[in-house]
Order: sequence, then C-alpha cells, then structure tokens
Amino acid sequence: MTNGARRPGMSSLMAIVVAVGAIAWTIGPARASAQGAGTQPGAKEAAVARGVYLVNAMGCHDCHTPAKMGENGPEPDMTRGLIGHPSDLTLPPPPALRGPWNSAATDSNTAFAGPWGISYTRNLTPDKETGLGDWTEQQFVDTIRTGRRQGRGREILPPMPWPAFKNLNDADLKAIFAYLQSLPPVSNRVPEPVLAEPPR
Repeated sequence: MTNGARRPGMSSLMAIVVAVGAIAWTIGPARASAQGAGTQPGAKEAAVARGVYLVNAMGCHDCHTPAKMGENGPEPDMTRGLIGHPSDLTLPPPPALRGPWNSAATDSNTAFAGPWGISYTRNLTPDKETGLGDWTEQQFVDTIRTGRRQGRGREILPPMPWPAFKNLNDADLKAIFAYLQSLPPVSNRVPEPVLAEPPR
C-alpha cells in the first residue's frame, strides 16, 4: 500500500462501510427522535417527586386527608391519604357560625360550613368513579386556574385556596397531577355540597 496501490475488493468494502454508515446516521437520529417524543426516562418520576413536595408543602393533606387523633392531637390519617371526606361519615347539623366559616366535621376536618352552605373535600385519588381517575391533566390545570370544576363546571367552594394556587406555573400544577395519578385509587364517593339559599 506504500505505492498507493489498492488491494482487490477494497473499493467494494469501502462502499459497504459508507452505506452502513449512512444507514446508521439515518436511523440513529430517527430512533432518538422517536424516544424523545415520549416521556424521557426519569421525567415522570421527577414530576411525581416534585408533586409530592408541593402537595406536602401546600398542606393538601390538612383538608383532603381525614384526621385522626394522634399523640399530639388531631393529625392527617395517612392510611386514608387524600381520599377526601369519608363517605361513611355522617355530619351533625351545621354548628352556629362564629365567623366567616368553621369546620362542620371536627373529627375529620374534611367538611366545612359557612355562608355558602356545606362543602366537602374531594377525593383526589385516581379512582375512576369517585376520584380524579377520569380527569385529564388539562382539566386539572383548568380547575385550579379558573376555580371551576374541570374549568367549566360549578365553582370550587371555600375553604379551597385556589386563588392562591392558581399562581403556580403549569409545570408545578402538572407535577401535582402526576403525583395524584400515581396514588392507589380509593373508592370514596364524597357527598355533593349543600348550597345555602341566597338571601331574600
């Protein structure tokens, strides 16, 4: 090869190498693009972890998880995490109001009475019949942004602080939804709110 002479068949071999390289160059980016079209590995787990952090930091368990009596007083019963107002809990008559609103179910802290009537905290687990299992991510975001169920239904009642939560960015709201969808679904049908009649 010192004199520049080529071995027999070298041009054919080079042609094959070039052809294989061209195919690999074409397929490689296409495969990477197809993989990138879905969720990147670890992205879902990261979103769920962010959702856990936000749900805990924002105090969602304070109302959406029934309370139990602990060593230091009432605390969220995490064995029933985020199931909302227990369907088997019967409320006493609403107490006389001592302010703008107060808890109507002091043993669970999942129902609230006020001038609007009585509101019950929602089941946030992904149960399809009684929770958020049939909701889309966009419906969840729209709910928090507008203060209306799925962005178009009835108004969200106090004490849900959606006017503050609507300031979260889309990524955070989607992370919360990802976490809620990762929970075990729990069948717990929360009562419909009791709306007070408007003053005459």
